[in-house]
Amino acid sequence: MLTSGSLAAAQELLASWIAHDRSKHGHYFNSRVPKMAVYGAFISAPLGHVLISILQKLFAGRKSLKAKILQILVSNFIIAPIQNVVYLTSMALIAGARTFHQIRATIKAGFMPVMKVSWITSPIALGFAQMFLPEQTWVPFFNVVAFVIGTYINAHTKKKRLAALRKKHYGEGRSNSGRPEDYPKRDY
Repeated sequence: MLTSGSLAAAQELLASWIAHDRSKHGHYFNSRVPKMAVYGAFISAPLGHVLISILQKLFAGRKSLKAKILQILVSNFIIAPIQNVVYLTSMALIAGARTFHQIRATIKAGFMPVMKVSWITSPIALGFAQMFLPEQTWVPFFNVVAFVIGTYINAHTKKKRLAALRKKHYGEGRSNSGRPEDYPKRDY
């Protein structure tokens, strides 16, 4: 829990730094960082532990190539969608969604892009874990993989949001930050 919470908070902080997404006070540490720590520790970690342990129990003692491929398929088509819907729901709530429709719109917009990333990275990560790691190290390994991928996706999303805000308010490329409160007041 502590590892996942720390990684989730660090992911938010690092993605903000990469994207140059500062708070209205000019800091990268914003209100989302502790919220992400809570998400990582109390939602992502327990869910990941439960789902990975179920997957390991389903395939305990099976070492054939067929079993390994089936384990990857179960991971991609059952476990990953569950984790991604929970992730997108949590991100919507952290970002300020308050109605069912806002949460549903976030899931609808983000589900397939996140699943595509999962479908590309999950077989590679799971194959690596199957070949080289003892089962008790799988959860921390997948936490680190999720940290790297999540940081990339988060930073990319922040950059797109900031670019859209810059374009809307000033035209292309005039500011390092896209938060509306960072813009000077116009006199007209």
